[in-house]
Amino acid sequence: MKPRLNFYTAAPELTKHLVALNKAVNECGLEHSLLHLIKLRASQINGCSYCVDMHSREAKADGETEQRLWLVAAWKESPLYTERERMAFAWTETVTNIADAGVPAELYAEARQHFSEEDLVKLTVALGMINTWNRLCVSFHAVHPVGEAKAA
Repeated sequence: MKPRLNFYTAAPELTKHLVALNKAVNECGLEHSLLHLIKLRASQINGCSYCVDMHSREAKADGETEQRLWLVAAWKESPLYTERERMAFAWTETVTNIADAGVPAELYAEARQHFSEEDLVKLTVALGMINTWNRLCVSFHAVHPVGEAKAA
């Protein structure tokens, strides 16, 4: 796949603001490990190879285990995640696919058991941010770094 365009250089003033919001999200006070996991899950849902690669690498560099990273896509079937992380995954999937059914009252009530109002807003803004990056990267074919990959 070849990149279609570089959105940073095509609209530098706007992407500067996205970068600033992204920085604010990363510094909002939510656990970095949780932010890595939800960014990875949203990127998987959206099929963004660039962001899946980036957030997997960042999470690993911050101490996340490979097994937990591999199993994010199958989190419902894995005992490796805390109840708070599981709730964040459920929220991530619902918010990322919000056009399907909105956010059901039951999910909101359950989320409030694990997140304060402030943290739920932070989590939702973080999801809005990663979904924006995913849409930019997928639309314009951002290509993740390619190392020495072995062909099957």
